[in-house]
Amino acid sequence: TFVNLLMDWIGTQTLTPETENTTWRILEAGFRGEFWVKAIWYFKDSKALTDQVMDAFYKCLIQHAEYIIRMHSPYRYISNWGVIENHGLFEIGVAMPDEALRKRYVDTALSHLEMEARIQIMGDGVQWEQSPSYHNEVLHCYEDVMVLAQRNHIHVPESIRSAVRKMAYANLSWKKPDHRQFLMGDSDDGDIRDTISAAAWLFHDPVLKFGASPCLEYDMAWDLGIGAVKEYRDMETAMPKFQSAALEDSGNYYLRDGWGEHGNLLHFHCGTMGAGHGHSDQLHVDLVMGGEDVLTDAGRFTYVPGPDRFAFKDPTAHNTITVDNRFFTVCRDSWECSKLCAPVKRQHRFTEQYELVQGAHLGYMDREDAVAVNRRIIHIKPDIYIVADELYTGGSHEYRQYWHFSEKGRVTLRSSDKRRQGRTAADTAETEAGTGPSLEAEFWTSHICALFSFLGSGLEAEKGTSRIARDYNRAVDRDCITVKAVKKGFASLLTVIQGGPRDGYRPCEVEKVPVKSALKGITYPDSMAEAVRLRGNGRDYVAVICHQEVNSPTDMVEAEGCMGFGTIIVFDRNREALAGTVLDY
Repeated sequence: TFVNLLMDWIGTQTLTPETENTTWRILEAGFRGEFWVKAIWYFKDSKALTDQVMDAFYKCLIQHAEYIIRMHSPYRYISNWGVIENHGLFEIGVAMPDEALRKRYVDTALSHLEMEARIQIMGDGVQWEQSPSYHNEVLHCYEDVMVLAQRNHIHVPESIRSAVRKMAYANLSWKKPDHRQFLMGDSDDGDIRDTISAAAWLFHDPVLKFGASPCLEYDMAWDLGIGAVKEYRDMETAMPKFQSAALEDSGNYYLRDGWGEHGNLLHFHCGTMGAGHGHSDQLHVDLVMGGEDVLTDAGRFTYVPGPDRFAFKDPTAHNTITVDNRFFTVCRDSWECSKLCAPVKRQHRFTEQYELVQGAHLGYMDREDAVAVNRRIIHIKPDIYIVADELYTGGSHEYRQYWHFSEKGRVTLRSSDKRRQGRTAADTAETEAGTGPSLEAEFWTSHICALFSFLGSGLEAEKGTSRIARDYNRAVDRDCITVKAVKKGFASLLTVIQGGPRDGYRPCEVEKVPVKSALKGITYPDSMAEAVRLRGNGRDYVAVICHQEVNSPTDMVEAEGCMGFGTIIVFDRNREALAGTVLDY
């Protein structure tokens, strides 16, 4: 059957200018370089592989190789297509019995692959298109090249080896507790342990093996061989010395409380969009609690131009914020944008008890009444997250926060701040300090629950339905919440997220408390500084967030008797009331 299919294709699919857009599209030519060469070995002892078949196969492989070389262009250096095509060329080259062709194809492929690795793979190991699915396709191609080169005693440039190792560690950094990748950009929901396993074996790296499968999976056994299966089984494992990770070049940050399958993990993105396969996801967050998805990206669903493609790429499909219902990135078609958005990366800080990630973008600076958008996320380990959205402007604007939940759970939305009843506008004009959340949302599955507390005045929220596509061409409904606020001048939206096992989990009480000048005796308005207190179950924290410089000329901030110097300070009131842990100055 394989021979019949092969010979039918070779006999009917002629390379012409027309078929270059169909059966001879250059990307598929690259894929066939891998698939055909691997497949022929599976049938090498079959009588069906006659001299006539092998001669036709050999000539068609040469045609593929020459076609890939002819089609090379600068575009290949930056596109995943270039890696896939030259991976196929390398596979064909290794298979060539003619030494001259073998050397030409192998040398050409490695030359192109080296430059593609240097251009496409960022310093933190992330493939520039900001899509884990394409990151792992590129990683697979490079791993395959290294395996074949090792078997055939072919030297691989160090730049390729280094890129492969960095890409594998990027996978380790962003691997969810269930061993799958985030649905970032044009990505599907897939287990990524196979590519980590291959890298662990190639580099004999016990840390990578820790993040991979305990034994080589079925596909890996076919690719690497039975000898590798035994070698891999006998390799040692070592837990990574890091938990959280800052992949600063790509602007991806991962706040992890441990390496267990029931752990918590938050992903925050503030970096380059990644062109066609990237989505409008500046300042987006994903959240896993207790090993289960709580907040998720939408996935890709389709590449077909139209409303569905835009619905999964636009900011409204991501856990981010928009201004005046306008998009900070505007898609023109499936791949191009008519407006892009520059990220503003900011410092992060990881300590034993607390973590901070933050970032901004300039997507709303293209108008007279401009708005600078900044998001800060404080992690109080292991299960509390404070998300502070800061909007710097002089005008009046409508802000919308989007929160998209896993389709595997359900959400309820309720108003919770009963103390607001009967208060006048004057009571709340300057500060909402001393009040609880205005709105709350609760997400739960059969195993975990998460509580969202929305703090601030004038908030409205509505529960709706959005879509998620964990696989291409298959989308399902899931719950979402949109939080709205109309503000003039500087505005902040504070959200506190807590979660844990559904049975027995008790969240802390959340309260917004005043921030004062410790030396001048004045209370700061919300536009200058805010603080959140969380207490319950033996825990008592105060987090102070300064939106601008407040310590002038000589001063400290004070909230609930806790005093310190910095723009973001967290106090554990059970241990300290002075200094605190400063996460940002």
